[in-house]
Amino acid sequence: MRHRKVLLLGACLLLVSVMTTSAWAYAQSLPAVNLGLTSFLDGGPPAGPGFYYTGYLQYYTADELVDHPAIPNTDVDVWLYLNQFIYQSDTPVFLGGKWGLNVMVPIVGFDTDPDIDNGTGVGDVLVGPFLQWDPIMGPNGPKFMHRVEFQMLFPVGKYDEDEPINPGSNFFSFNPYWSGTYFFTPKLTASTRVHYLWNDENDDPLTALGANDTQAGDAIHANFTVAYEFIPKKLRAGLNGYYLKQISDTEVNGTEVSGREQVLGIGPGALWSFSQDSHLFFNMYFETSVKNRPEGERFILRYVHHF
Repeated sequence: MRHRKVLLLGACLLLVSVMTTSAWAYAQSLPAVNLGLTSFLDGGPPAGPGFYYTGYLQYYTADELVDHPAIPNTDVDVWLYLNQFIYQSDTPVFLGGKWGLNVMVPIVGFDTDPDIDNGTGVGDVLVGPFLQWDPIMGPNGPKFMHRVEFQMLFPVGKYDEDEPINPGSNFFSFNPYWSGTYFFTPKLTASTRVHYLWNDENDDPLTALGANDTQAGDAIHANFTVAYEFIPKKLRAGLNGYYLKQISDTEVNGTEVSGREQVLGIGPGALWSFSQDSHLFFNMYFETSVKNRPEGERFILRYVHHF
């Protein structure tokens, strides 16, 4: 039973979120969500309409599982390479918002001690239609820009109910968000992205759970940043963070179980613009205020190119 509990820690490490519940051997964790992947100037695309490719490289490491005193410490390293394809149209369709489409395909790799994962593989695919509004202009440039997106996570990733750690979640999630950027001055900006997460049932949960189905609880999560432009049109740097809070209990066989997740991550970040069409982001986060999940550090490189 002690070994089974260690395995259940692994079952919760899906993609970049690396989350777990406090229901010991019963609950299914929240799925992978955007914790700190997006940061500065998030309210609008850097170069207007057109095609964009974004490549994310993320490393997450944790060696402590908060609120699980009976589970031994387990070292977990997660590598993620995320491919993002965006088309932003120049055609307004609703209240001036211009339609677009976002598709994201992750590749996930794990390194755990003990070795309890299903190997490297493709994760769940995200599809998100969105509306992007043109910037609201002031006398010295843009003042505010924002977007809404209706993200859907489709359970097509690598998954085996006999394996504790899988690249895919095996259930559908709906994760819409609103993002915005405000320009206090042309150099000083603040951005945020606020999500609501709803999860469908997993009809084939980890075999060791002994359950017919599980359903992860609802959650809210947000990214937030403040940045200053130190080198005109080249370098912005500042603070970035994320916050996640589960707001309803996970259900196992239709019965609620306790142990809602929470995490706050804070750290420095920078954005280097090679040109208006090519940008490199670096963000790092140190987690605190953690409940019922691993506590660790997150490091992200993101390259954005406009064609």
